[in-house]
Amino acid sequence: MKSTKRSTNPGRLSLSVQYAVKAAWLPTRAEVRKWVRAADPGAAELTVRFVGAEEGRALNAQYRGRDYATNVLSFAYAREPVPVGDLVLCVPVVLREAAGQDKAPPARFAHLIVHGMLHLQGYDHENGAEARIMEDREREILARLGFPDPY
Repeated sequence: MKSTKRSTNPGRLSLSVQYAVKAAWLPTRAEVRKWVRAADPGAAELTVRFVGAEEGRALNAQYRGRDYATNVLSFAYAREPVPVGDLVLCVPVVLREAAGQDKAPPARFAHLIVHGMLHLQGYDHENGAEARIMEDREREILARLGFPDPY
């Protein structure tokens, strides 16, 4: 399990943000960078891609065998010497979840970017103990960003 110690030297972040869909609200590149940095990746190489339902469903079916669009997919390619990976957020799903949970879109997008970043760093939620550790870390990061408890 990954330590919760924050880095004092954030290192170089190579970040590509891709918008493959239009929506009433999408995070800016600056917001994405802020949320990624808050998850403390240190040095990292990362692509964050915002997609529509069709691409989200196709990726989830191809890589997870599930024929529906999910909110966020994390693809980790390397953890050493720096995390390298992609996050794919399905915008219609995220916006629908935000509305259904009575959350502002920025809070939901920030939560899912932090959640995905933690996956890229080795966190998981496959069992109760792991889930508690990951959720506590998410709460800590989101509180630091000024967002309420996502759970």
